[in-house]
Amino acid sequence: MSKAGASRKAVVVGCLLLAAGASYWGWQRVSGAGHPAAQQSTSQAQSGGPSAKAATVGRGAPVPVTVATAEKADFPVYLSGLGTVQGFNTVVVRSRVDGQIDQIVFKEGQIVQAGDLLAQIDPRPFQAALDQAKAKKAQDEANLANAQLDLSRSVRLGEFATKQQTDTQRSTVQQLTAQIQADEAAIANAQTQLDYATIKAPISGVTGLRQVDKGNIVNASSQTGIVTIAQIEPIAVIFTAPEERVFDINRALAARPLQVIALSTDGKTTFAEDGTLAVVNNQVDSNSGTVRLKAVFANKNHALWPGLSVQTRLLVKTLKDVVVVPNDAVQHGTAGLYAYAVDADNKAELRKLVVGPANDKNTVIERGLDPGDRVVVGGQYKVKPGSLLAFKVADNEPAPSAAPAGK
Repeated sequence: MSKAGASRKAVVVGCLLLAAGASYWGWQRVSGAGHPAAQQSTSQAQSGGPSAKAATVGRGAPVPVTVATAEKADFPVYLSGLGTVQGFNTVVVRSRVDGQIDQIVFKEGQIVQAGDLLAQIDPRPFQAALDQAKAKKAQDEANLANAQLDLSRSVRLGEFATKQQTDTQRSTVQQLTAQIQADEAAIANAQTQLDYATIKAPISGVTGLRQVDKGNIVNASSQTGIVTIAQIEPIAVIFTAPEERVFDINRALAARPLQVIALSTDGKTTFAEDGTLAVVNNQVDSNSGTVRLKAVFANKNHALWPGLSVQTRLLVKTLKDVVVVPNDAVQHGTAGLYAYAVDADNKAELRKLVVGPANDKNTVIERGLDPGDRVVVGGQYKVKPGSLLAFKVADNEPAPSAAPAGK
């Protein structure tokens, strides 16, 4: 081959090599295989660097929740209702005689005892009537004594006195004896009227607002009393219960006294816990479908006051050794009630529940949870079955032990 042919061949080969090199460089540019950032990312992914760890944590982060422990306990079953406080006894004090009030002794709102003086009516007319009755009796007693002497003389005369005279004297003695008995009754009546002029408290209790002032004329026929006295130790609460619970209440009341608790209408303040159910009314109100009940409270602290509206809780029965959980643990779903329990791996496990009675704090679990199970009571909206949980304990309960390693 000539030198010119060899030179042309060399030039062609060089051009082909240059074209191949340019093509390879362009492919590397497009694919980024040689880019430093890509090389760094690939290297970190292979070595488990920060980016890979962040991605892993983001996919499996624990869900923060609050948990409580299902416990076995005695659970009181209360029947709630609304009621009104009323005085155990309430008396409108009225005058039983006519007259002018000389003095008012009590103060409004004062606690009085039975027999305490409340008011005094002018006693002079009644004292005069009493004195007159006593004088009449003394007069009749003198006439009786004289008649008895005349009868004795007639008897001693014997046949010298006619039978008619003796019988007349005997009749006179009997008439005067009967008159003295009438005088004694008149004295008793006058004394009673005089006593009525002094108005005393018929029961122990607290006085209300005064209805009559000193100097006014009162009479026995007036419907306006002087004052009202309400007995507040003990005190009564009248409340209602649904008619379908009448049988349960009567059965429980036949077995034992039933406790009643009185609270404020918002349920935040407990007025008294020492109430006892005294009466179940003898008929159900067909219009409202309820029965009226009466409870009696000692009310030593005077927390209950006549006319006050209260919320009542009647202890019907106590369930022994049942499983209870906080109300927040029980969730409502389309398939029914459920709760999230925490398994040994600190993961959420969905439990379907059958529940019993509940109060304002806890619910009885008839089926679905066992004593000692940890249940989620806060943060359920983020939880799904199998979610890894990071939890804190509610109500200062002891923190649950961590799951054993390797589980």
